[in-house]
Amino acid sequence: MGVAALLTLGAWAGPAGAGEGSTLDSGATAWMLTSTALVMLMTPGLAFFYGGLVRRKNMLSVLMQCFMMLCLISVQWALFGYSLSFGPDKGSVIGGLDWLGLRGVGAAPNGQYAAAIPHEAFMMFQMMFAVITPALILGAFAERMRFSAFCVFSLLWATLVYDPVAHWVWGAGGFVRGWGALDFAGGTVVHINAGMTALAAALVLGRRRGYPDGISPPHNLPFAVLGAALLWFGWFGFNAGSALGADGVAASALTATHLAGATAGLAWAVLDWWKYKKPTTLGMITGAVAGLAAVTPASGFVTPMGAVGIGVGAGLLPWLAVTHLKTRLGYDDSLDAFGVHAVGAIWGTIATGIWATKTVNPAGADGLLWGNPVQVWIQAKAVLVTAAWSFAVGLVLLKTVDVFMKLRVSEHEERVGLDLTQHREAAYTVID
Repeated sequence: MGVAALLTLGAWAGPAGAGEGSTLDSGATAWMLTSTALVMLMTPGLAFFYGGLVRRKNMLSVLMQCFMMLCLISVQWALFGYSLSFGPDKGSVIGGLDWLGLRGVGAAPNGQYAAAIPHEAFMMFQMMFAVITPALILGAFAERMRFSAFCVFSLLWATLVYDPVAHWVWGAGGFVRGWGALDFAGGTVVHINAGMTALAAALVLGRRRGYPDGISPPHNLPFAVLGAALLWFGWFGFNAGSALGADGVAASALTATHLAGATAGLAWAVLDWWKYKKPTTLGMITGAVAGLAAVTPASGFVTPMGAVGIGVGAGLLPWLAVTHLKTRLGYDDSLDAFGVHAVGAIWGTIATGIWATKTVNPAGADGLLWGNPVQVWIQAKAVLVTAAWSFAVGLVLLKTVDVFMKLRVSEHEERVGLDLTQHREAAYTVID
């Protein structure tokens, strides 16, 4: 949900909480309710994508972690997270607590965010973004974090990292939004934010026992493919829904989303084919997710061919991060949350400054290829401030939780698996 989308649907029409002069649009409202459901489906999709990639003894732990985010962060968002993210601005860095407990967030539209849909519908759409973002991080520490520590860390991270960054980039009065940075649906707020903390988590928790030689391959690639397909499906709501209406910008965002994902999946498969002499299923679905992450900030601002260009870069740069950088530096990002989401979105956010054009979205900005090189610098600043905040605060939170609760499971628990040691359950049972 980028600044241009806000402007398109009546942003700045009045003070926070105002709905004067706004008229509810039933078509826009229906699309936003549908998009909210699509984005909600992405978190179970992520559970199957990540779950299929871990060892069978940890499958259930990944499903549990994702569903805990759906429950825990939804409650946090309703109590105070939404108000911190989108409430009346305080110093251009955080929202106030005026909407604590969703007070004043109801059926009337809010002119500053979405003048054609109920304020409550906008809040729910944004809730699903807040839910999936900390869930993305678990890909870096899968198979080795204690569940209780995961819950506490995720709650703190959502409050101290996600909510402020969402306000900076999307909130009325946020300073990154004031720069004119373009982030249509969450390149900085979601993917760079989660990916940089994922890198911090991989460094703090250290490698899995036996990494890299003693780690088994993904236990269920069909589950991972199913999860990737659900993510791709949900991403249409994620990006096209960020137009906040059923209009031409939504159609353009949907087209860009699909083409970037398809191009990056194809590019990754070709690179695997070249390097390993065989194209891999895992490579193709990983590339598709990288492409979808990369086009997220650009989706409502670029032409279809711009999306293809972003997809090419999203196939190459995350592939290099996963196949070369991780190996060379030796960190254990279990499911490549940093390599796919952070690297992909950093490229996509910068690329938005290259390919963005007002011919697609008059409320956006022209990029480098359309005569405005300054937009690249603005995008780069948004990347730097988001990456620095997410990595630094994420690192502090991880170390703080470790002092009080201990982040990592014991060697015995890791060897047995998190399904049994953290949840007393197993994803697969043997029937005599």
